[in-house]
Formats: sequence, structure tokens, C-alpha cells
Amino acid sequence: MTATTVPTVLTARALLLDMDGTLVNSDAVVERCWRRWADRHGLDADEVMRVVHGRQGYASMALLLPDRPMAHNHADNARMLAEETADLDGVVPVPGAPEFLASLAGLPHALVTSADVALSTARMTAAGLPLPDLRVTAESVGASKPDPEGFLKAAAELGIDPADCVVFEDSAAGIAAGRAAGMRVVGVGPRADFHDPDVVVRDLTQVRVDSAGEAGLRLSIG
Repeated sequence: MTATTVPTVLTARALLLDMDGTLVNSDAVVERCWRRWADRHGLDADEVMRVVHGRQGYASMALLLPDRPMAHNHADNARMLAEETADLDGVVPVPGAPEFLASLAGLPHALVTSADVALSTARMTAAGLPLPDLRVTAESVGASKPDPEGFLKAAAELGIDPADCVVFEDSAAGIAAGRAAGMRVVGVGPRADFHDPDVVVRDLTQVRVDSAGEAGLRLSIG
């Protein structure tokens, strides 16, 4: 499927937002931590970077080290999360994210991230962004993106039908998860354009959200 060209208008009853690459630019930290991990395991760092965006760490490790016991991946992932949480150098908001989140005050939305509570809190705070009241984090789900569990859980907790939700995502795994949940997907940033979201934007300066009364939310994109 080819992404719709902007400008366009979408209506929705809730917005489900990824964090890294969508609201927060944490690429510098992700590159530092995962390239060190690749070196420790004798893997090609560029190949590793093609896998890790959007997934929980243990799921990326399982793809990259398929013969390693999953218990080792979970333990390694815990160390990686601690390392990433302590390293906030270069973490900044995606352009337009502060205004975008401010426009959602009082409207149905949730953060759906592969980060855990500590990492999502640290990165959103470092980027100067408010935390949504509803967060679905790594601790909340049994399966990582591209499994749709996180998005479906957020929709259920908001009391919104999945078909009435719009997902904002940047990665292949996240876009696939949104699609598998039966939701429309707005792709954010250069990574997203390669993975066929319904609509793609350069950053969040291209998105405006307004209340549409009984119709829910109106997204003006472009």
C-alpha cells in the first residue's frame, strides 16, 4: 500500500502515540547503546540498527541472536534499558511534538511504547514533553511490536473501537503493529516512509488536531 500524499484530513476517536522517533528523537542514544551491544557480540552494527527500532530489546536480540536462550535476551534487555535510561545526551523533542501534545489535552490519547516506565519517563522528561495519562509500556504487554497487543490494549482502556483509532509511528515494527490492530497509521519521519503508512509526515509540525464534536477528533495533515 502506498502512503497517501498530504494534505489530507482524518477523523478519529482516539490517537495512539509511539514515543521514540515519533514524539522524541532519541536516535543518538539508541545508536550509541546498540552499536556498543553489536560490538560486544561481534555483529555488524549497521545490520543491528536496521532491526532495533520500534521493538522491545529482547525481541530485537532474539532476531539477531536466534540461537541464544530467551532468558539471556531478557537479562541483557534489562541491562540495556538501564543503560539507555541513564544516557539522555541528545534526547530532544521531534519538531512540533510540544504543540501537538498540548493540542491533545482533554482529548482521548495514549502513549504506546516499547520502552518501560522508567525509560519513557526519562526520555519524555528530557525532551520537555508531558506524559499522557494513559501509557502502555513494556511492562504492560506480553508481546513486543510488531504484535498489536499494545495498541489493542490502549484502545480497550480508552473504550474506543480499534477502527476508530489512529496510530502515530515511525518504525517498521510499529507501523505493522498498528495495521495488525486494524487501525490507520500516520507515519512520522524518514523511516516511516519506507513502510507504507496510510499517511506520512516529515514531523509533527505538519499535523493539527481539533475537536470535531460528536465525530471525535479531526486531524489536518499537511
